Amino acid sequence: MTTTTTHAEPEREVKPAVLRGLKERCPNCAEGKLFSGYLKVRDRCPECGEELHHHRADDGPAYVTILIVGHVMAFILHATFGYLRDDPLMLALLLCTIATVLSLLMLPRIKGMIVGYQWAKEMHGFGRPRG
Repeated sequence: MTTTTTHAEPEREVKPAVLRGLKERCPNCAEGKLFSGYLKVRDRCPECGEELHHHRADDGPAYVTILIVGHVMAFILHATFGYLRDDPLMLALLLCTIATVLSLLMLPRIKGMIVGYQWAKEMHGFGRPRG
């Protein structure tokens, strides 16, 4: 009879990893920066060396950002329409500015959250090496 011993490593916690991604930090150590540019995820964490190139965020962050910004904009339109309905150009400029700023601020944070979630769930190659 052969007995195999497996070393059970602790499961990665999702909430801290997602919050670290929200702060644009490495989901493993929370020290290294997650992005090398606006949306370019680093291949490795500069602090702990965790490989980050496995992520497959693709279009997910854009869809989530559009969903959230769309709902916020609907509320803002509802709240400001009564005040600015006589000046449609001002209303359009206000809404476009708010939508653009919100989108630009949210997109990297949403992407960081998705990368953190993928890391915590060991998706797309983020799993530990088998050996």
